[in-house]
This record gives sequence, structure tokens and C-alpha cells, in this order.
Amino acid sequence: MHNFIDITPENFQQVILQDSQTNVVMVEFWAEGYEPSQQLAPVLANVAAKFSDSLIHARVDCQTQQEIAGQFGVQNLPTVILVKEGQPIDGFAGVQTEAEIIASFEKHLPKPEDGLYQQGVELVTAGDYQQAYTVLKQAHELDAQRADIKLLLADCQVEVGQVKQAKELLSTIGLVDQDALYKSILGKIELAEQAAESPEIKALQAELAAKPDDLEIKVKLAVQLHQANQTEDALELIMSVLYKDLNFGEAKKLTLDMINALPDGDPLKSTFRRKIYGLLY
Repeated sequence: MHNFIDITPENFQQVILQDSQTNVVMVEFWAEGYEPSQQLAPVLANVAAKFSDSLIHARVDCQTQQEIAGQFGVQNLPTVILVKEGQPIDGFAGVQTEAEIIASFEKHLPKPEDGLYQQGVELVTAGDYQQAYTVLKQAHELDAQRADIKLLLADCQVEVGQVKQAKELLSTIGLVDQDALYKSILGKIELAEQAAESPEIKALQAELAAKPDDLEIKVKLAVQLHQANQTEDALELIMSVLYKDLNFGEAKKLTLDMINALPDGDPLKSTFRRKIYGLLY
């Protein structure tokens, strides 16, 4: 296991002081031939395996490393101490079940949504809103209450054309979490809604009102709506063209392009894929 290590005086500083800056270190104090130590050892190994991405399992043989055990003040075996940023943060002595250990320690360990959120932050910083949306949607599904995840997801939703969904998500943000990012997203939504009221779109909407069966006008309006980040409205409109005439102009290609441009995990992507595949096949 890559997260397993025996502590010695030579690597003590590296593991306890340096590695614990970025990972939680679970230090197991044990002794060969001592039954409680032998009983607990496989349980700790299972715990370490379940949290291998964020937990280092360090073992101290108290028969050969008495000085290290003394530095931690260990008096009973087995003893387990969690170390973070060079400092003990939790621990226990004696034998415990795997469930008891996880229940006690998991509050100190990063949750899956933490990693997804951080990945989303990096993707947004890099301008990759599509991939960030996919990652943040997964994080939101794991913890639907976290405001930081909801805010960053809403930001991505605006950027990928889910303006309505972004507004709905923002409506769940409490006053205490309405920070600068929240206000920035509101500004983006306002701009997107203004773009949807552009003279070009209004003119095409007026033409369509006068000629409701004109497929060419519908296609042109759908393209303009898509460019204004009104993705759902654009897809609904251009699909209405395909329902009338599957081979009308560039409608099929434009529809597929709009669908493929949606980020993975977007419900609209699966919904409209099913619709167009139903027409095609």
C-alpha cells in the first residue's frame, strides 16, 4: 500500500512534520506478539485502505522505537494518534471496531466533495467551465447544502447557458453566503437576460409571431438564443423544426452541435439526446 510506512528516527521528521502538512497521518503504536496489537492491526489497515487518498498509515514498533513512543507519551498498547500539520488532533487507546474508528476519525479527513470542489475551482480558474460544471455537479450531488459548491456551480451554469437553473440555485443561497461571487453571478445572469432581449432576437421573435410556421425563422432564432446562453429555449425551438422536417436545412447539424456543446452531467444533454435519437432512430 502506497500510504503505509514504518516510522524510524530517520523518517520521523519527513512523515510526522512534513507529510502531515498535506495529509492526515494515522500513527499506530504496536508491539510484536502483543495480542491486542495484532487484533487491531488489520482493522487499521482496512481503515487506511478506505482513505488511501488522504490518510497515511504510519506504524511505530514500540519494542524497537521506544524513544519515538516516548515522544508521544504512549503508555498503553495499542495506541493510535492522528497527526495533522505536525500536531496530534485525535486518538484512542485499546481495540476498537472499524466502524468506531471511522466514525471518530472521518471528521478530520477530507470528504470526496472537498476534492471535487477544489478541482472545480482550478478548472474555473483555467476558464474550463464545461469540465468544471461536470465536477461541481458531482460535488453538489454529494452535498446539496454547501453554499460554496452551489455558488461555483451556479457560476458554471451561467457560463454554459443554464441561466434559469443558475437563478434557481442562487435562490437557495442564504443571506450570510451572499458574497462577492454571489453578486458577480447575479450580474452575469442580468447580462445574459439582457442579451436575450437583443434587437436581433426581438426582431426574429416578431417575425415568428407573424409567421409561426416559418421553419427558417425558427432556426435563425434558435441560433441567436443559443448565442445568448438561452440554451434550453434554443433547443426546444430547433427541435420543433426537426419534428416538422427532420432534414430541414442545417437544423439537424445545429441541434447536434448545441447538444454536444453541453457539459457532461447536464440534464439537458441527456434529455435532448434522447429526443433527437428518438427522431433519428
